Amino acid sequence: MKLVFRKILRPFVPVQGSPAFPPGLPVLMAGIILLSATALFSGCYTLKQGLTLLGYLGRAIPLESLAEIESAEISGETPGLSAQAFAERVEDIRRFAMEELGLKKSANYTKYVELDRNYLAAVVSAAVKDSFTPYEWWYPVLGKMPYKGFFDVKDARKEAEKLRRQDLDVWIRGVDAFSALGWFKDPLYSYMRGYPPHRLADLIIHELLHATIYLKNQAQFNEELAEFVGGEGARLYMEKRFGSDSAEYQVMAEGGPDRDTFIAFIRELIAELEAVYQSGIPREEKLARKETIIRSAQKRFEETYDNRFQGDAYRSFAGLEVNNAYLELYRLYHADENYFEDLYRRSGLSLAGFIAAVKTLKGREDPRIQLEKALGLK
Repeated sequence: MKLVFRKILRPFVPVQGSPAFPPGLPVLMAGIILLSATALFSGCYTLKQGLTLLGYLGRAIPLESLAEIESAEISGETPGLSAQAFAERVEDIRRFAMEELGLKKSANYTKYVELDRNYLAAVVSAAVKDSFTPYEWWYPVLGKMPYKGFFDVKDARKEAEKLRRQDLDVWIRGVDAFSALGWFKDPLYSYMRGYPPHRLADLIIHELLHATIYLKNQAQFNEELAEFVGGEGARLYMEKRFGSDSAEYQVMAEGGPDRDTFIAFIRELIAELEAVYQSGIPREEKLARKETIIRSAQKRFEETYDNRFQGDAYRSFAGLEVNNAYLELYRLYHADENYFEDLYRRSGLSLAGFIAAVKTLKGREDPRIQLEKALGLK
């Protein structure tokens, strides 16, 4: 699942209402049989989400057909690249990811779905109020996961309210992609046509990494790894296709310093709160100090913003109702500063070689120790 940190992680507000998604009878029956046969998940939750996804897939069109309907309604009102240019760019990114980086070859991102909104799903996360212990959901194949996604935001809000009644901090966010890990072929969605090339490359490479390897019960390792490979893969793609002196490459590079500054600020806030949570003071005092620390950090952030940031992408942080669920998301994707980048540099700066080592990992042992051995660093 890809989180985009180029913009502040705001509370989720859907741009459009949830679309109707009545799948055709053949797709409906195939979906029920497939979900039952694979035992991927269980219960009404999975049936509803699975049938929604199958409804999307049932109306997906081949990417190569997109250019042929440029003047049709499906693409006529869609902002961003022309159908032909979008199809060519996606195919180029796929070739780069699979042939040059060595990610698993698949039919992912060869089909296109038109949506009437700019997000794919609403995802719920939760954490204990006086520690950074995430709430986890268990899934038969994936194991424990610190988030739960819904195609209908109303269902996400119901889940969030249930968690709040358990005295947990909760956060709902929108995501623009996730990997089905090979159970279904991941499609492209119409809102992606408005993405600049580096963001589209990052998203596709990130999700193809998940489709190449995903270790059960290792959510943090999986997400940090995909975040690194997606980002570095996108940088290499932009450098090769456009050149490091190009305007396109510079647009990508310009967001980097602000992103790094913001993540460093969040890490400092997390460390300050962690010291309180690990102290022996009563819970109520921890919660009181938590609120004081967060509000003080937001005030400091607002007062020093213009001296620290070049753009406005992160300015709204000062007004958010920040809680442990929000901060835990940054711990999930960015817990270890430069860990994968350090391994990458020490092993010779070959992303294809790095990915080849990643593909050898097994679920039984510590993935970090395995990866260091596979890279010849241990």
